[in-house]
Amino acid sequence: MSTILDKVLNGLMSRYKQRVPDVSAIIDAMIKENIIQQPDNIENDHIAFRTMGVPQLGVQSLEKIFLQYGYVKRDFYHFPEKKLDAYWYAPPSPQYPRIFISELRVKDLSPEAQQIITSYTNEVTADPVSTLNLDDAGAVDQFLHSGLWRLPTWADFQTLAAQSEYAAWVIYNRYYLNHFTISVHNLKDGYNTIVQFNEFLERNGFKLNNAGGKIKTSPDGGLLQSSTVAEMIDAEFAGGEVHAISGSYIEFAERRVLPQFAHLPKDQIQRIHRREGFEAGNADKIFESTYTSQTNR
Repeated sequence: MSTILDKVLNGLMSRYKQRVPDVSAIIDAMIKENIIQQPDNIENDHIAFRTMGVPQLGVQSLEKIFLQYGYVKRDFYHFPEKKLDAYWYAPPSPQYPRIFISELRVKDLSPEAQQIITSYTNEVTADPVSTLNLDDAGAVDQFLHSGLWRLPTWADFQTLAAQSEYAAWVIYNRYYLNHFTISVHNLKDGYNTIVQFNEFLERNGFKLNNAGGKIKTSPDGGLLQSSTVAEMIDAEFAGGEVHAISGSYIEFAERRVLPQFAHLPKDQIQRIHRREGFEAGNADKIFESTYTSQTNR
């Protein structure tokens, strides 16, 4: 199964890198400063997807792909203010990234916004993953990068954005990878904390999401995260209108060693010895990497 999963993940990452030039720029800067020798030296902490919470789509549909490849569903998260729910999924083995899938609670939006969303999502009449051949990596890759519904109008996009920037992002970007995450704790000394890595990023001209502060820290102090501000992409809407909207971004995570493993020598520390899972308070602010409050700064 791993070869299929490898191909699906490679497909996601190759298209993501095309849409997010910051990925290659950050990797190039890391190589230039001798933090890494090659891109494969980076551990991908997790990747994230955004979905619409409607009966035939949402988490329950998309997760089937990754459950098939050995991922295990873990904790649930709720974001009341942003009207989102989410789960994270543990990989089949430590060389693979965790997966974070969120969905918009469509029924919590205004009747107008719901009507706009369902006018698109109702074009998907059944769960599309149920008919997908999950043993065909090419088919899965194509599905994750194909339109599920017609191209939205600019007017609909703007109406949704006024209520939920997440909704607007998904109506246009669909299942495109929302972000991948560099594990900074596995980098060399001088760069292996979020504080140090943020300094490296800003020194090299990358703009960081400052919602709730540039560093988002879990209450237990074990998970520290930061992210770039999403890059703007020229998006073509229905009727050929082109407007700049936010695409995807890059996240950075520092998972600290758990207290019970603090005695271990550095060269013995593995993923299982570090803080696991996610933190709703951190993720809530990371979501804003695609919001105009950040991209318009």
